[in-house]
Amino acid sequence: MRNALQEADAVDADSAPARLFRPDPTLDPGLYIVSTPIGNLRDITLRALDVLASVDMVYAEDTRIARKLFDAYGLSTPLNAYHDHNGAKVRPKILGRLAEGAKIALISDAGTPLVSDPGFKLVRDAAQSGERIIPVPGASAQLAALAASGLPTDRFLFVGFPPPKSSARATLFAELAGVSASLVFFEGPSRLAASLADMAAAFGAREAVLARELTKKFEELVRAPLPELLTQIGNEGAPKGELVVLIGPPPALADAAPEDIDAAILSALSAEDPPPVKQLAAQIADRLGAKKRDVYARILALKDDEAR
Repeated sequence: MRNALQEADAVDADSAPARLFRPDPTLDPGLYIVSTPIGNLRDITLRALDVLASVDMVYAEDTRIARKLFDAYGLSTPLNAYHDHNGAKVRPKILGRLAEGAKIALISDAGTPLVSDPGFKLVRDAAQSGERIIPVPGASAQLAALAASGLPTDRFLFVGFPPPKSSARATLFAELAGVSASLVFFEGPSRLAASLADMAAAFGAREAVLARELTKKFEELVRAPLPELLTQIGNEGAPKGELVVLIGPPPALADAAPEDIDAAILSALSAEDPPPVKQLAAQIADRLGAKKRDVYARILALKDDEAR
């Protein structure tokens, strides 16, 4: 006698997508924030499929990318674009339809909408208009990377993409140096080496993780202290694909050791444009809980060693 699994396996492939979701005509009106896969299409949730099949309209950052997801699962809901370039024009139309009782879903190119994508203004305006906002959680690159990183997860700060210019990155990283949390960044391959160099100058020899192509065929997580990670990227070249960079929190003040101070100093001095000695001493002293005069003296000693 055939069991239920055998019956499911025997379903014709052409009819399989229809069995993966259940359109719900009683779905409540509102704006649904639907997470989509970050690479592996099978990371879509059953609830997300139900919602995408049931709403009146889906708005996507890039309809070409969204169409691949729709085609994979046999979704036929009307699909329109909502992105930075048309947001000011399209947003009032969406808000108008919501006011009329429509059911609308917002998706991004990958992962959870509003994380480094243009959905924030739409959700803000919809909330201010009293519309219901319904999150449909799912894949998230930063959370996937953090969970697999081995770094502390009890407190973390997602920073997004660092600024493109080195001076602005240095300012941002200096502000973050004393934050007692794991730091999570997005970065592109072309700026990875420069960003890692500025991170090493600001954060010293903290543990770091580079995660790329999460959930995809060439998924990889590289774990190393920041200076070693920078050297590896310099020797091998920047990896391709989507990248998440994670930095461990600063060591507890009592854990600061002479070798930690030396590593932070040498990393900062190896940067393309290191700060003045007094400024560098203050930064490292604040970050590691050391005495400023001791760090200042150690910087001069290491600079003197380099000059010999």
